[in-house]
Amino acid sequence: MSDPTNNRKIEHIRIIGDDQATDRQAAYFDRIRLQHRGLPELALDSVDPSCQFMGRELSFPLLISSMTGGDHELVNRINRNLAEAAQRCKVALAVGSQRVMFTHPAARSSFDLRGLAPDIPLLGNLGAVQLNYGLGIEEAQAAVDCLQADGLYLHLNPLQEAIQPEGDTDFSGLAAKIATISGALSVPVLLKEVGCGLSASDIELGLQAGVKYFDVAGAGGTSWSRIEHHRGAEADDLGLKFQDWGLPTPVALMQANPFLDRATIVASGGLRDGIDMVKSVILGASLSGMAAPFLQPAMKSADAVVLEIEKLRKQFITAMFLLGVPDIKTLFNNRTLVLDEC
Repeated sequence: MSDPTNNRKIEHIRIIGDDQATDRQAAYFDRIRLQHRGLPELALDSVDPSCQFMGRELSFPLLISSMTGGDHELVNRINRNLAEAAQRCKVALAVGSQRVMFTHPAARSSFDLRGLAPDIPLLGNLGAVQLNYGLGIEEAQAAVDCLQADGLYLHLNPLQEAIQPEGDTDFSGLAAKIATISGALSVPVLLKEVGCGLSASDIELGLQAGVKYFDVAGAGGTSWSRIEHHRGAEADDLGLKFQDWGLPTPVALMQANPFLDRATIVASGGLRDGIDMVKSVILGASLSGMAAPFLQPAMKSADAVVLEIEKLRKQFITAMFLLGVPDIKTLFNNRTLVLDEC
């Protein structure tokens, strides 16, 4: 029997391929200008972009953000190519929602990636709202165990669920349930939006629930509201009306800044190159997440994904060099490097 959750993964990939405007390309990071150094006083070859995340060494602070998973040859190929490339380049990887594992057990194989990526941070993923629809600590731990994950994203997507034809929209009382999962799970919980941004109030609630990692995942990149519009009654323009809703990622980072003494922040949503990554680290992110640049390469091969990662790494290092910054410690949360910001 066809499984709606499994089928939805393929629908999402098809829609992204068919409608380029699902990537909103808002370029919010372009509004931030940095202090160029004509006399950087360091050698390009001496710039060290390496960092650590969840106790694992990364070549630079890149996270390949959550994309997909399920029982389909294309989905399996995407995830395996991403995992192999992430391991080769020493960057972090997050998988798409693992809820499909519990409705379609054959989908588990698409998340069995630790053998391909033994040394990098791997992040599992479940929708936080599913804690109000029957999922609990048993499923959360199963998602972690399947991936042998270093942490588990609980993603927050109220807009997507509101537009989705079969959406789950009861977000009441979730903070208390997140606290239960956070206290019982074998690895850290990370709270993540999916393209509308986390506010300061969201981070405060998460901290009270025992969460210490937050992916602000702001507006500016992929619009899940627009994607779900295509899956519903297209005569209803609600998904288009809200396609640009949310906090731009730089604004979400600024709202998160006061919490850096208590929280580790990941920036995703509308980042497109190594320069955007540098800007996000300057604004307080420990890791910079991207998904869209890797989807098409991941359909082809791990080598194609590696090429994209290495392109980003070169851009990242060049930007550090032009700022006169030798390492990530000097770059992180260093507002003196900002000339103008939105």
